[in-house]
Amino acid sequence: MNLDRRQILQYSSAAALLGAGSLACQSTASAAAPRKLRILILGGTGFLGPALVEAARPHGHELTLFNRGKTNPGLFPELEKLQGDRDPQKGDGIKALANRQWDVVFDDCGYYPRHVKASAELLAPNVAHYVYVSSISAYARNDIEGMDEDAECGTMPDPTLESMGPQYEYYGPLKKLCEEAAEAAFPGRATIVRPGYIVGPGDPTDRFTYWPARAAQGGEFAVPGSPEDPIQVIDVRDLAEWMVHVAETRAFGRFNACGPVPSPESRLRWGDAIAACVKCAGGSATPRWVPLEVLASHQPAGFHIWAPYDGETRGLHRTSNARAVAAGLRFRSIETTTCDTLAWFQSLPPERRQRLFDGAARMLSPEKEAELIAATRA
Repeated sequence: MNLDRRQILQYSSAAALLGAGSLACQSTASAAAPRKLRILILGGTGFLGPALVEAARPHGHELTLFNRGKTNPGLFPELEKLQGDRDPQKGDGIKALANRQWDVVFDDCGYYPRHVKASAELLAPNVAHYVYVSSISAYARNDIEGMDEDAECGTMPDPTLESMGPQYEYYGPLKKLCEEAAEAAFPGRATIVRPGYIVGPGDPTDRFTYWPARAAQGGEFAVPGSPEDPIQVIDVRDLAEWMVHVAETRAFGRFNACGPVPSPESRLRWGDAIAACVKCAGGSATPRWVPLEVLASHQPAGFHIWAPYDGETRGLHRTSNARAVAAGLRFRSIETTTCDTLAWFQSLPPERRQRLFDGAARMLSPEKEAELIAATRA
């Protein structure tokens, strides 16, 4: 069964919010990495940034953070912090980075090519390695199973436009243009990291967090699709630890940093993820699976993480990560990620937790969820 494009956009925000090209992977250790790296993180206080800090510190690396000082400004007071803006036309822009030397830079907050071009060109003479965090949304299509880093990427009519578009349709093409800017400034010295859904403790999007949090409420809850549908998520800690490894080994090229290997033997099933949610929440909840035909007829507003294993999104959770695995990417269990995510969520202030289930922030209203469950029984 194929869903129309409007339904696809409703049921999955992956194509727009996740978190290419023709260049073959150059996963090489061109030289032994220094025992102690000087690492610059552009950002560093959001979601992936803190995980990078925590992954790098046990290795003795020296860390510097560059950001606006607005997100979690009190985080990591012991680290060197440089303040500025990714947009070189705002205030002092990136002047604080001038004439400084680092071994590697992690760019996890570059969304517009003009910004990435400015920072990469400024840093290129004094930095050995540029690691840019892109997205599998850079690819032009989501219907191809086993898609690797050489797949076609998306384009946009006006590459100078600095807008994601009304339905985030330019998010992926902008990421691809950012990749090109980083690679142009660091020829042969850039690593492009293309994650899918990044999940785990500290996730501000609540996309994966919704599922264990909903299971913790108990009772029946609606789950879209089939337990056999594939799912690819990557724990933010696994991604960060691998990126530090990439820096230490100087692995250059492009990598899909997606979840467990998408083969019939080892792929993660949607049912496995939901079972982990129920188990971590204490086992009192009961998932009710809502097939595609019921979703199509009852038109829920949308679901997080999951996408139909059909039509335009058949390949979304079946992206090849073989290059990244060969370069050292490893995964903790879905149970560990789920339980840790739920424990983190339950440690948040009550008003923050309630936000997940209030008003527009809630994925399904109680009434709509009851309607779907009733329709599934019928």
